[in-house]
Amino acid sequence: MEFSSFLTSLGTSFIIFIILMLLFTWLSAKRGNAVVYYPNRILKGLEPWEGGLKTRNPLAWIREALSSTEQDIINMSGIDTAVYFVFLGTVLGILVLSGVLLLLVLLPTASTDDEVKKNAKSTTSKGTFNDLDKLSMANIEERSPRLWAFLIAVYWVSLVTYVLSWKAYKHVSALRAKALMSPEVKPEQFAVLVRDLPDVTLDQTRKEQVDSYFKSIYPDTFYRSLVVTNNKKVDKIWAELEGYRKKLARTEAIYEDSRRKGNSEGKRPTNKTGFLGLCGKQVDSIEYYNEKIKKMTQKLEAEQKVTLREKQLGAALVFFTDRVTAALAAQSLHAQMVDKWTVTDAPEPRQLIWTNLTIKFFVRIVRQYMVYVLVFLTIVFYMIPIGFISAITTLENLRKLLPFLKPIVDQVQIKTVLEAYLPQLALIIFLALLPIFLLFLSKIEGIPSGSHVIRAASGKYFYFSVLNVFIGVTIGGTLFDTLKSVEEEPNSLVPLLAKSLPGNATFFITFVALKFFVGYGLELSRIVPLIIYHLRRKYLCKSEAEIREAWFPGDISYATRVPSDMLIITIVLCYSVIAPVIIPFGVLYFALGWLVLRNQALKVYVPSYESYGRMWPHMHTRIMGALLLYQVTMLGYFGVIQFYYTPILIPLPLLSLLFYYVCRRKFYNAFCHTALEVASQELKETPNMELIFRSYIPPSLIPEKQEDEQFEGALSRVSRTGSFV
Repeated sequence: MEFSSFLTSLGTSFIIFIILMLLFTWLSAKRGNAVVYYPNRILKGLEPWEGGLKTRNPLAWIREALSSTEQDIINMSGIDTAVYFVFLGTVLGILVLSGVLLLLVLLPTASTDDEVKKNAKSTTSKGTFNDLDKLSMANIEERSPRLWAFLIAVYWVSLVTYVLSWKAYKHVSALRAKALMSPEVKPEQFAVLVRDLPDVTLDQTRKEQVDSYFKSIYPDTFYRSLVVTNNKKVDKIWAELEGYRKKLARTEAIYEDSRRKGNSEGKRPTNKTGFLGLCGKQVDSIEYYNEKIKKMTQKLEAEQKVTLREKQLGAALVFFTDRVTAALAAQSLHAQMVDKWTVTDAPEPRQLIWTNLTIKFFVRIVRQYMVYVLVFLTIVFYMIPIGFISAITTLENLRKLLPFLKPIVDQVQIKTVLEAYLPQLALIIFLALLPIFLLFLSKIEGIPSGSHVIRAASGKYFYFSVLNVFIGVTIGGTLFDTLKSVEEEPNSLVPLLAKSLPGNATFFITFVALKFFVGYGLELSRIVPLIIYHLRRKYLCKSEAEIREAWFPGDISYATRVPSDMLIITIVLCYSVIAPVIIPFGVLYFALGWLVLRNQALKVYVPSYESYGRMWPHMHTRIMGALLLYQVTMLGYFGVIQFYYTPILIPLPLLSLLFYYVCRRKFYNAFCHTALEVASQELKETPNMELIFRSYIPPSLIPEKQEDEQFEGALSRVSRTGSFV
């Protein structure tokens, strides 16, 4: 592919982004689409369009995103989203400040040498992009004094990363503390999760065991406990009941619609009671579903009583009357043995994974290591097809393997697009299959909360992406092209791999460009959610609940978004000195991401949980991992090109490990637990402990009648005199 074709493909991507942005401007201005483009504002009771629709500028969303403050993000989408933008801003700052030196110094240094002319094999684009070759280290002669500029640049990038990530860690830590010090009452700050309960004695129930244990330790502040129960059967009944309620709402909506369109009496819907509604007796749907709801409600109430009294398990949620005691309990050792009375912070009620709470201590450890082995095997075996894809999806290899495609791929326009994007598209599609599997693996570890599962899956996805995409593509592409050379001279493998780094620069430049131009264009335009919403509303949705479900946007998807961003920063860092021309593409990726996602956070996405920035330590760890990989890569590359002063780089990886250790020791504990000085801040009102307690009751165990007094089993309270009620 010629350099002009490369620029053409980038121009095409830019045009696609402009088209998608114009589509967004046009479609988002239509009132019928407001629920797709402004759901977050609508759910908060705000007008979709600030300042009104008629006077709205087509590019107003850019001004609104740029002028929004961090507090605006927190108000609309929470602390976790604000922390994500701290991450984007930090990475953007690293690339901008690094690029100032690297682009101004390294590009002239590389372009004025002539190694490419002497050795046409070691090129940035495998013998095709001569103009790009001259802007990379491939154009620097081995052992040349010019390499000093590149060596100093490695230190500069590292220094910038240390300074900005330190400032970001301090800022996020302050954000978290401020949120936890809020005078607003948050249920999770008054509760702890207790797992690994010991066996109960014959004269005691599980509820009595938990209450008496914590009442003896915290006599003045213990309020109540909620013992975890086996809810499998009651959940099934509740789900069936909710299904009938949705069907009733749907049939009532259909009936009302028929009354509006026809006569005042309308046509009452009917259905058959047999298999899938295809056979059996024909009945009036409204009467049938009302009768079913009545019977299922009675069945649910009976099962709730049985569950609460007879199905208590070895875990509980314990509630205290003040935040300090709950924070103190969550970080204290309660039992002599590590596998008994394990007490941790309680997640938000909506985050709890109830089925994981009762998994025992050592079982959790065994599961964790089994998952690690499975993830390792997944990484190893995924590397084979990804390396294969990166090798065969080049145009030349496809022509060899599939000769019948020659008439198509030889057309100039098609050839340009395929050369630029075919391998990258294949890779992106292949990676899209993975996140669901990693979320499943993280959940079966026994993790108790949804946000923790997402953090765990995010880490797995990052390591997978780096090892398979960055390293796998580099190794796979190189081995495929140089297999004969390696067979003839096996000892040449390491130098070949090192010298292949410049040769893969254009692949990754195009990969990054595709991600930000097309990826963020689709993100902003929301074409796919818009089409799905209108199809569902026209053909499937009848009730208001069904319509709301059709447009509800979900959250920002950290499990996949954060690892994708981490992959980009890893790629850009590792190539920043070898091929500095990649830096502007990295800057564009994170700058455009900051702008587009800021709009989405303010107007579209609705957070599904709040962990008060607990994702940040994981983000910081991955940034340090990317930096370490970059430093090791540069150490190896300088060694291969035989620069005498390469050992000067040896302290850098050690310095990164030391920096990471200092950051972890200084900041990490405050993300694991709530500091007592934070928890001791006064509340603006006395907390309603009964509401806090009831917020943790699973939906399937909430009584249909609020005055129902069936909660004397797993949910009974301790009276002020200490007796059990």
